[in-house]
Amino acid sequence: MSTLQQMRAGLGRTWEHVAEGWRALMEKGNQALTRFIPSRRRDSLETRDDQVLAGAARWGLLTAEVREEKDRIVVRLEAPGMEPDDFDITVEEGYLVIRGEKRVERESTEGAYHVMECAYGRFERAIPLPEEVEESGARAKYRRGVLRVELPKARTSRYRQIEVQQG
Repeated sequence: MSTLQQMRAGLGRTWEHVAEGWRALMEKGNQALTRFIPSRRRDSLETRDDQVLAGAARWGLLTAEVREEKDRIVVRLEAPGMEPDDFDITVEEGYLVIRGEKRVERESTEGAYHVMECAYGRFERAIPLPEEVEESGARAKYRRGVLRVELPKARTSRYRQIEVQQG
């Protein structure tokens, strides 16, 4: 095999590895990729915040973990830069639906952005739940950029060990 053929074969394998990695990333990150819709203020001309939003990303990652315990489902969603009042949380047809709005936070009015990877605006994320839940008993807390939602399982879905009696 000539050197050129070896290089071509090596390049082909490299592209296969890149494609495999991309597929794995898409499978894992597909649900976390969330669209952010910038909010426009109708009551004012283009403000400094509007200018920042124009350069912001329209897509961002809101990564989640769903853990099933004996009597509840625990969902953690990473959503940095928000406040507890920024969330609207519901359970709809087997999904935990989290809606919210991430607002622009500027530390200074001077200077200009050169990199703008953060996404701002309204978003919605639907997370499938593995079991039926009792919505009325749900609790949510937001701390240090992580939203934690605890949902008690429906009575029919709860795990119950049955003890075997003798005789």
